[in-house]
Amino acid sequence: MYLLGIDLGSSSVKVSVIDSDTGNLVASAFHPKEEMPIIAVKPGWAEQDPDAWWLNLKAAISECNLQLGAKKSDIGAIGISYQMHGLVAVDKGHNILRPSIIWCDSRAVGIGESAFRGMGVDFCLSRLLNSPGNFTASKLAWIKENEPEIYNRIHKIMLPGDFIAMKMTGRIVTSFTGLSEGIFWDFADNRLSERVLDFFSIERDKIPEPEPSFSVQGILLKEVASELGLPAGIPVSYRAGDQPNNALSLNVLDPGEVAATAGTSGVIYGVTDQRKYDPESRVNTFLHVNHSQEKQRLGVLLCINGTGILNSWLKKNTGSRLSYDDMNTVASDVKPGSDGLSVLPFGNGAERMLLNRDVGCMIKGISFNITSDAHLYRAAQEGIAFSFRYGLDIMRGTGINPKVIRAGRANMFLSPVFREALSCITGVSIHLYNTDGSVGAARGAGIGCNYYKSEKEAFAGLTAVGETDPDKSKAGAYEEAFLRWVELLKSV
Repeated sequence: MYLLGIDLGSSSVKVSVIDSDTGNLVASAFHPKEEMPIIAVKPGWAEQDPDAWWLNLKAAISECNLQLGAKKSDIGAIGISYQMHGLVAVDKGHNILRPSIIWCDSRAVGIGESAFRGMGVDFCLSRLLNSPGNFTASKLAWIKENEPEIYNRIHKIMLPGDFIAMKMTGRIVTSFTGLSEGIFWDFADNRLSERVLDFFSIERDKIPEPEPSFSVQGILLKEVASELGLPAGIPVSYRAGDQPNNALSLNVLDPGEVAATAGTSGVIYGVTDQRKYDPESRVNTFLHVNHSQEKQRLGVLLCINGTGILNSWLKKNTGSRLSYDDMNTVASDVKPGSDGLSVLPFGNGAERMLLNRDVGCMIKGISFNITSDAHLYRAAQEGIAFSFRYGLDIMRGTGINPKVIRAGRANMFLSPVFREALSCITGVSIHLYNTDGSVGAARGAGIGCNYYKSEKEAFAGLTAVGETDPDKSKAGAYEEAFLRWVELLKSV
């Protein structure tokens, strides 16, 4: 049997098909080939058209179908991963009422901060394990306050993955982890938070009913199967936000295990069985994909908006003739610490771990007689690694103390300079795997439809393809550079 996984990002939609027995990739494609546009009507806003997600999904599936040929009929289950914290609103006819307010939209920050005070800091941290912040509940409250005509027409609100599942199956449901990522979940009572709904005056029937991440949540409708070129009746048997799903793709399911990504933004995601929180809500806690009442599994998430986007900016503006590999090679010629050059990578909006401040990117320590492009490339990668260390120190306060960080062999983790800096400054080994979110969603589908008898069986073929351990001979230089970086951060 084949398993199909969908990864709905804000840049593209990727689809992968794996052989369920071996875990081997048999087809993969993404669309669009250029990044999907993000609509910014006003500063701080970020919206996307859900219909564009669907069109790009169809194109990616079509390309996979061409790769599979007749074997596409062997696809037996579908899993969905999606960009977290977005908001899609539909009417009773399942028609989209407005563009989706996506994860990096900051219009509801003030509403979330008012709710944090209004519901009470102790309540929010002890029951929601988070400030309401800029998450889905606050975004819905923004629509109610600013677009009442649209709000009154809402039949159901959904996360982006719920929308894709609705298009496939005709059913509107969400997941338990999805409710927690929207800050609709009461962790103490283990149910939808009536206090949140009451505070925002949100009607209960606008919120979809939750189902487990691993479960058959609907089947592919006949007319939709024809549109996608797939057999009808395939179960949609898994869904999760991109970061819990990335953890799943790396087999990070048990307490103490940690996953990381470093694409446009960066994330460290650790699993715990303890209901702990950061008193300043700089990291966020959600239900993990394998959470149950019998086996508590929570995911603690550190998100850094500005990571790989800094490296991309440098390439476009200083190294357009160089490949990323070339930039990494040049950077490796500079010793750790970049001869005193420090870079703050925070140029992609307000950073939650900096208490929702937008401090911007900053470069300090340029010497006209020493500093070169190579120094800038290294200092940028070190700055990204230092931001991970800064955030991991916060996570350690919640009980997340990793000995290994697992990551996909992609994006910033392709750089030996970045891996060395991150491993040395955190004192943690980094293990790389050839997997990604779409492959993880495919494995999740196999668990959800009960093809795999256990989670262990689903990951039998997953093996590390690289390892970076802390280099004690360089740890001192990195620590000195990190302390200098922290002083720069304190000054802004």
